[in-house]
Amino acid sequence: MFKAIVIDDEVYAREELIQLLNETGEVEIVASCQNAIEGLKQIHALKPDVIFLDIQMPQITGLELLSMLDPEKMPQVVFVTAYDEYALKAFEDNAIDYLLKPVAPSRLEKTLKRLHSSVITRDFTSVTSAQLELVPCAGYNRVLLIKPQDIEMAYSDQCGVHVVSNESLKGGNKMSCSLSLKVLEEKTPLIRCHRQYLINPTTIREIKLLENSLAEIITCNGAVAPVSRRYLKALKDRFALS
Repeated sequence: MFKAIVIDDEVYAREELIQLLNETGEVEIVASCQNAIEGLKQIHALKPDVIFLDIQMPQITGLELLSMLDPEKMPQVVFVTAYDEYALKAFEDNAIDYLLKPVAPSRLEKTLKRLHSSVITRDFTSVTSAQLELVPCAGYNRVLLIKPQDIEMAYSDQCGVHVVSNESLKGGNKMSCSLSLKVLEEKTPLIRCHRQYLINPTTIREIKLLENSLAEIITCNGAVAPVSRRYLKALKDRFALS
């Protein structure tokens, strides 16, 4: 039996699909989410086998959500969409499975057979964007959507991944992020300066060289990030430092 999460902002479409999935006896619905931000959190927390993902959702679309997931830890994905025939051709050409709303039980049965045979590819690069337009963060008792260029630094600790922006520095609070450092490095302008730190090169005010081939970065708004030996040379080369 597959563990599944259904993510769709349309409540009736979501409930109808859940009912159809329950009737198959092959799927356990572990979460039902009304937007991509909630879905992202549940995917990380519950690690489903498959997600049934609506494409057209407000703020963050289904395709943008997919861009935020680590490809190496990606569950199987079935898009649920009302897209037109032209848009669906991209899915068909790349062997990406989808269900067209309203979902027909016979078409759902075909999808479940594909899931069982592991035919569905996990390479979604053909339909997802190379760069993120927004990074969802939690802070100030609300969810914030931060533009990547406004992030000064990101780092990880035992509590997870945190993002530092001009707004967070003024507020004196941490902003947590559901994305991994790997995804942030690959999908935003942030560059690696330490195993646990990423930095926005456009916000660097000072690179302070320390002993033992170490360094630290100070951003325009006073945030501090360590630089390890492994990444110091690349940082010096980037800024033509001797």
